[in-house]
Amino acid sequence: MMKFIQLEMKQLIRSKWLQIVTLLFVVTFSSVLIIQQIAMPGAEGFTRQTAAMLNVLLFLLPLFLLTIGSMSLAADRESGWLNLLKTYPMSDGKYISTKWIGLLNVFLLITALAIAIAYTIGSFFGGIAMDIPFVIFVFILLLIFTSISMLVGVLAKNRLHALALALGVWSIISLILSYVLMAVGTMIPEHMLKFFISLSIHINPLEWLRFSYFVFTDQSAVLGPAFYEMVKFYDSPIGIAYYSLFSALWVSGPLLLATYVLKRR
Repeated sequence: MMKFIQLEMKQLIRSKWLQIVTLLFVVTFSSVLIIQQIAMPGAEGFTRQTAAMLNVLLFLLPLFLLTIGSMSLAADRESGWLNLLKTYPMSDGKYISTKWIGLLNVFLLITALAIAIAYTIGSFFGGIAMDIPFVIFVFILLLIFTSISMLVGVLAKNRLHALALALGVWSIISLILSYVLMAVGTMIPEHMLKFFISLSIHINPLEWLRFSYFVFTDQSAVLGPAFYEMVKFYDSPIGIAYYSLFSALWVSGPLLLATYVLKRR
């Protein structure tokens, strides 16, 4: 299995799509951090720099993961590589796991490269601060959206279809659901709006990650007093256990569903 993971990583790294994505992400991420550092040097706590890092990651990483990951799976089917792999003693579950681990490792390298370059350049402007919870947050984001990209890739018929599906999923979770929620909020009472916002946080992985980052970095004041009870729950030991279980479902659920769909096909 390790040989297949290494082969998958080599194929991804050689991809021109991934090379372009790496360059774009490194330049964007580094530029945002450095600009914010120049504008607010020496700032502590939740600053514009932290918000900028959070927004860049939540906007770009899911887009890149969904497109590259789904197109990688679709390319295997389109090129006949998947049919060749089926002649080896490899189950559908191992195939999905191999693709998932390979994509995850590659994007971990890309993210580490972007952070390293940002730190190197930022050292000339007084340094860049980045806390441990933020690193953990990035890792969970990569885990979740790498899994979702596997499901999107299995559902796609070819690379073009995979690209369309990936962009559609990304648009829904990053833009459309928020606009729908804002539109619904103008027509329903405040107590029902609070329920729909809570529901949106749990069914939208982007909002789930954003909410968890605010809670576990003690920045829950950003959410407002309406979410006091919800924040208090997730600050408790039971809430942390529930958060861990729910996040694990966001990672394992798409992988299991992708394996099931692949077996059915």
